[in-house]
Amino acid sequence: MLNAEKKSMVIYTGVCIGLVCLSVQIMAQQIHYSDGRPAAVLRMACKDEGIVLRYGDGPDSCDSYGAREANIIREGNTYYLFYDGAGKSAWLSCLAVSNDLHHWEKQGAILTLGDSTKNDSKSASSPWLIQEAGMWHMFYLGTPHTTPPHYRIPAFPYLTMKANAHNLSGPWMKQYDVTPLPPKINSYYSVTSSPGFIVQHNKQYLMFFSGATQDKTGTKRTLGIARTKDLNSSWAIDSKPVFPLTEQVENSSIYYDKQSKTWYLFTNHIGIDEQVQEYTDAIWVYWSKDINKWDTRNKAVVLDSSNCTWAKGAIGMPAVIQVGDRIALLYDAAEGQSKSHMFRSIGLAWISLPVKIYTPPKKK
Repeated sequence: MLNAEKKSMVIYTGVCIGLVCLSVQIMAQQIHYSDGRPAAVLRMACKDEGIVLRYGDGPDSCDSYGAREANIIREGNTYYLFYDGAGKSAWLSCLAVSNDLHHWEKQGAILTLGDSTKNDSKSASSPWLIQEAGMWHMFYLGTPHTTPPHYRIPAFPYLTMKANAHNLSGPWMKQYDVTPLPPKINSYYSVTSSPGFIVQHNKQYLMFFSGATQDKTGTKRTLGIARTKDLNSSWAIDSKPVFPLTEQVENSSIYYDKQSKTWYLFTNHIGIDEQVQEYTDAIWVYWSKDINKWDTRNKAVVLDSSNCTWAKGAIGMPAVIQVGDRIALLYDAAEGQSKSHMFRSIGLAWISLPVKIYTPPKKK
């Protein structure tokens, strides 16, 4: 997990949360990862409720080996939960529906694999969705590579592909003629340009996509912004990422607080343990008044092994949606101490509004 080496430091920061602006002086124990990647000092108040969707009983064995990467859409009184089912033949996007976020009816896989000539011949998963003019647009992860059976974990390259439908429940029609995020060598997204949360802002769409590249020291991960006015075209990708590659974050879900005019970007952080094993160790949040400018000093841990009730190892991708005066946070994790990609279920946690950022007590 984390390196035992710690160093005292004083941090000065200005935090504007909800309706309260705070200027605080923080005495904290900065925990360092074994390879020096940045850590988050602050925390966002979050209460975990536990597992709400377990893997293993989906139709046609669609999630026999795991359910992860939740993405939530509400239409009317119905919540549509899109998640990756690690099934008998592949990781595919699956759907479950609910009226209360607690009791889910699994619908099974909503995407199929492409043929051997297509970039989604081994996985069609991790969709992000947005509606325009009565049509739902889906941007999903495709890859022609996975690890061997039975688990078939998607492997690089991670590519963004497109489908559309008139209804969230489908049927979804793939659009192989559209390449939303063209990969680019010698860039921060050379091995990953996979889809992320989409925001309509100033008459254009912004996608906070996952980008990754590799060098002799390993894989470096971050988020980038892609922009378009036409959802059926290739997007223009910002030349610089949202965060430095050293932040080691991937996947995105965004909440906008209208009262404070603050954007909150939730993402999963990639940690590293003493055995030099990387794994999704926490959900972080960043905040900004300007959706185009983000400061890595404005970040906090939302959920990790210290406040998750059932997972003390791997904790993965977040999805947020406002429900009354709270934010619902859905996420995937593995029970117990497991750091595996497999056998994950979907959990639910709650963040009260206005959100609270605080300094955790010092460890003795």
